[in-house]
Amino acid sequence: MIHLVNHIWIGATSGTVFGLAGSLFFAFTAPVLILAFLAVLYLIISEGDEIQEKKTLKRPTFRLWTFPVLVNGPFGVVTAAELIGIALVSVFVIWACAAYTIRDWGEISKDQVTSFIKSCLMLERSGARLGLIGLFCLSLLFLPISRGSILLRLIDIPFEHATRYHVWLGHLTMALFTLHGLAYVIAWAMEGRLIEQIFEWKDIGVANLAGVISLASGILMWVTSLPGVRTRNFELFFYTHQLYVVFVVFLAMHAGDFIFFMCSGGIFLFMLDRFLRSIQSRKTVDIISATSLPCGTVELVLSKPACLRYNALSFIFLQVRELSWLQWHPFSVSSSPLEGRYHLSVLIKVLGEWTEKLKGKISNNEERQKLLETRLKSLITASVEGPYGHESPYHLTYKHLILVAGGIGISPFLAILSDVMHRLKEGKPCMPKNILIVWAIKKSDELPLLSMINMDSIDPIFYDALNLDIQIYVTRESEPKVEEGKAFGAMNTCTYPISKRSAISVLVGTGDNIWTGIYIVASSIGFLTFLALLDVLYINPYNITIWWYKGLLVVVCMLAGVVIFGGVAVAFWHQWERRMLASESNNYDTKKSNRALHDVAVEHKNSNQEYLVNSSTLRYGCRPDFKDIFGSASDHWGAVDVGVLVCGPETLTSTVATEIRSHSLRRKHNHPVFHFNSHSFDL
Repeated sequence: MIHLVNHIWIGATSGTVFGLAGSLFFAFTAPVLILAFLAVLYLIISEGDEIQEKKTLKRPTFRLWTFPVLVNGPFGVVTAAELIGIALVSVFVIWACAAYTIRDWGEISKDQVTSFIKSCLMLERSGARLGLIGLFCLSLLFLPISRGSILLRLIDIPFEHATRYHVWLGHLTMALFTLHGLAYVIAWAMEGRLIEQIFEWKDIGVANLAGVISLASGILMWVTSLPGVRTRNFELFFYTHQLYVVFVVFLAMHAGDFIFFMCSGGIFLFMLDRFLRSIQSRKTVDIISATSLPCGTVELVLSKPACLRYNALSFIFLQVRELSWLQWHPFSVSSSPLEGRYHLSVLIKVLGEWTEKLKGKISNNEERQKLLETRLKSLITASVEGPYGHESPYHLTYKHLILVAGGIGISPFLAILSDVMHRLKEGKPCMPKNILIVWAIKKSDELPLLSMINMDSIDPIFYDALNLDIQIYVTRESEPKVEEGKAFGAMNTCTYPISKRSAISVLVGTGDNIWTGIYIVASSIGFLTFLALLDVLYINPYNITIWWYKGLLVVVCMLAGVVIFGGVAVAFWHQWERRMLASESNNYDTKKSNRALHDVAVEHKNSNQEYLVNSSTLRYGCRPDFKDIFGSASDHWGAVDVGVLVCGPETLTSTVATEIRSHSLRRKHNHPVFHFNSHSFDL
């Protein structure tokens, strides 16, 4: 049926000036672009909507996307919605392979040839079909890896979650492409023309050598992305993954223009995101202060404009050029967007070589603080991509929250707690009224992390509006080493003077919706314009029929549309940003702001200690008993919806997911429904 529909569509459209390539463009690429346009319109229209408190339902409800089904296995924790998606893709791949195999074998078996020739033909047919199915998967592969993707924002899936889907699709796509190449290699070897075919580069038909180069680069990316290699040598994974450029370009030359259009929509949206990221990351950002904690954690406070749009639970990619010009590392934002108009904070755990160098740089800078004050120049600078995260602050849609953290996993929950407190103070919509924080740490020297919350500007009367319970488990100490009241101890802070007010750029895909929409529409129009001009002025008049050349020209048109048309939109966006920053600077006193931000970095660390200590319970020498924790919450809160957010090691995440699944399966009518959500640093 699908085959018949394709033939009808191609027959109806291939007679146009764009030919067969135009037919496949409008069948596969155009729907992706149209969906992106509609997503832009939807986000612009709904941009002004505030978080509204939902009507109280009589009973709590289960949700497919927050109900964990699989908690252990190759996919990690998988929700019901994710399991349905995995099942649908698996069924499609199995059905397509079976349908193509049955049809091809039926056609080949009718030929009056030897069994050997039939086997070779079947291998080549199977290879072609596997490549075709791989292209369908490839059409989805680049969508989840676009950090500011308009489509991810439309369905409110943050990049950190979507990377899992990219990994799953990557394994499936490369498995299909590898089998695609292997089937041809076996057939050619059986026919005795392996070397000849591998190095063949046809003008009419697929260019085999281009396919070999594309597949080789893809396999190299695939092998170095496997968990064993990635965890042991992240830099090898990161650098080899830049081969995606080789993979895409040679794939286009291997397949030709019309076949490449089957997957070009997702690749084009990735190009949009990548170009915008490269523009944003060129700007250096002031590091306002750097705080070194006794537990081996560093807090960086970065300068940002007041108009920068982000939510709590967002994260940024950070590069410190004094340490490396190539390495980018993701970190959760630990401050609320309401906490400060001109600064943003991240917590960095010292775990590897890069973070060790960062801590060493800060320690050296502390000794040279007086020199900094005279030179008015920071000795370390940063480049930033982001912030990225959920389109809407979903943590504000639950009246009851359980935040489960392991070690540095407390970082995003500090932003949540600060966000809730500031919303209560400012009278903004905010549903959470009961928050339980369960924090497991190895040693008590990690306790000062909790004092990084800036609540010094909040009137204590607002503390009564929030029922906060913090349960801290120190797993590797049997008794306290310090007095509990002083557990949130002192730290060393190095504050840098701001010389030129260099803040995080607002040129980010999750930023201003109107400018993002203009950028996407302008780039898409540019892509279509270059394609049309190419066909009308060059391909048709000069009868260009070389497949690999036309495939390369499509990639050039995509790049030209993004860089030229999209670049003009970004240039106007940048001018708007400069005017906004100039307007802010009129009310921005550098000396006063330096002093105020120094206070933020130092004084607030002690201002909220009493409230935090009174809300905290410390337990030594034990781990959280989640069965008891969730059972107690069930008895205390009753039949309500409870949002559970987990940030920490995979073992902690799977343990919490297991308990939520178990509770859901044996839930009583007067018990809550726990909604599982995870926040991961594994990007």
